Amino acid sequence: MQFIDPHVHMVSRTTDDYEAMAAAGVVALIEPAFWLGQPRTEVGSFKDYFSTLVGWERFRSSQFGIRHYCTMGLNSKEANNEPLAEAVMELLPLYATKEGVVAIGEIGYDDQSAAEDKYFRQQIELALELDLPILIHTPHRDKKNGTYRSMDVLEEHGCDPTKVIIDHCNEETAREVLDRGYWTAFTIYPGTKMGNARMVDLMKQYGPERIIVDSSADWGISDPLSVPKTAALMLQRGISEADVRKVTYQNAYDAYSQSGQMDEAHWQDAPEVDQNQLFSGNSVLRAGRRTSEQVEDADNIVY
Repeated sequence: MQFIDPHVHMVSRTTDDYEAMAAAGVVALIEPAFWLGQPRTEVGSFKDYFSTLVGWERFRSSQFGIRHYCTMGLNSKEANNEPLAEAVMELLPLYATKEGVVAIGEIGYDDQSAAEDKYFRQQIELALELDLPILIHTPHRDKKNGTYRSMDVLEEHGCDPTKVIIDHCNEETAREVLDRGYWTAFTIYPGTKMGNARMVDLMKQYGPERIIVDSSADWGISDPLSVPKTAALMLQRGISEADVRKVTYQNAYDAYSQSGQMDEAHWQDAPEVDQNQLFSGNSVLRAGRRTSEQVEDADNIVY
């Protein structure tokens, strides 16, 4: 099977993770702009980070045959630094229109403060202006109220729920998100968000319509193979291959291709990978490391 991981923070991962994901069948991924673990203090940090998402990470992913997309946004935690948030909001329109940007996100609430609400609403309006999907981060604390409040605000702004992905859902929020017509995404991040066995149970309860599975793998204890591993468990526990494909590939594609930036031809008709290519003078290879083609050629030499 082929998979799309529509929420994975590859700037935090190594090239070994890219290799493993490609071997497991991941053909495309989406990297949302997010919190780096500690507050950024200058707008230049955001500029360089956004440039990495549309530059180096896009290149690095391509070197393993995986198509890289991203979302752009001011995350809710850093929205509370208002002088910095104002500067980031001036920067966002430039990066939101770059090639490969498929949504505005992750945006939403963390502490559900007044500042978070202010910049959440501004970014909703930016997404509407640019006709881009929206990726919502639901809070880790007071998740139910934060999720419902997020949807209330989206509806106040007249958002089409079929262009909004509500992520980090769980058993407490899934029914309401589905009933209100949104794409309902689950981050398989055992210990803090959702385990793959729980995800199987949710699939059996709700079926595959408008449900999306992703890894949210980042700098914490997480697994960039969560999507293929969850798919394997679903198949093992009797969920049909067609339904597994919907939640680990097709639904993500249908949601984010509304941006006009995501197309199956990008990976189905992709050229052969040449790991000798450079980006700003850098290669994914290291001294003494050979490409798979070079290894194959060496193995065929008769001594």
